[in-house]
Amino acid sequence: MKKKILVFIPTYNCKSQIIRVIRQFDKSIQNYLTTVLLVDNKSLDNTLQISVKASSKKFKYCRFKALENKKNYGLGGSHKVAFRYAVDNKYDYLIVLHGDDQASIKDIIPLLKNGLHTKYDCLLGSRFMKSSKLLGYSKFRTFGNRVYNLLFSMILGKKVSDLGSGLNLYSLNSFQKFYYKKFPDNLTFNYVMILASYHLNQRVLYFPISWREEDQVSNVKLFKQAFNVLFMLLKFSFNRNKFLLSELREKKINDYFGDIKFDNNHEG
Repeated sequence: MKKKILVFIPTYNCKSQIIRVIRQFDKSIQNYLTTVLLVDNKSLDNTLQISVKASSKKFKYCRFKALENKKNYGLGGSHKVAFRYAVDNKYDYLIVLHGDDQASIKDIIPLLKNGLHTKYDCLLGSRFMKSSKLLGYSKFRTFGNRVYNLLFSMILGKKVSDLGSGLNLYSLNSFQKFYYKKFPDNLTFNYVMILASYHLNQRVLYFPISWREEDQVSNVKLFKQAFNVLFMLLKFSFNRNKFLLSELREKKINDYFGDIKFDNNHEG
């Protein structure tokens, strides 16, 4: 039986970039997928409406759905919405592709072709591998990322190549239990996911991607986040189990849900 693959696209105020992201999904890409699920985090710039209009004639070979979060949950919270949706609807794999058009879905297709996704729990895109292509990213931010990759690698005793590139694949067998509900709802969600994956002995593989920075607007407060991540890593190093089981959110949320705003009703 063909495995069910869901692509999750988180969006927030990226009306210019999301059109380019949707254009990535040509027929050859759609044929590998079951559903593309756009999860909009209460955008204020009509990202959701623009996405629906751009997708209406594009998706003919797989299903496309657009969902709006009940509240602005943050990027981590949008991930939780997507994981819950994927598990509840019995998908086998979840691909994350950020809606700001920095990564390309094409970079993960070769891994699907050769079946690597069936051998790992997590396939994580990396901007900093030898064969990666990094365009428009400052040397300062590149240096900072490499330093933090090294720190995570030292604490985990495993090679960490990127803490969050915007293109990942997860085998949902390992994510049936909602153990990540208390993980941060902000941009550090991916960092804690990586710590948990290695702590839980999940099979992780990094793969090179092409990544660019052009007209995207970053929501990262660089120095504040760098300090928070360092403090988080320190707490993890002292007591890993206690850290991963603790409440890491700024605000507790009982459930992460959204409303389907568009469905092309085509089964891929």
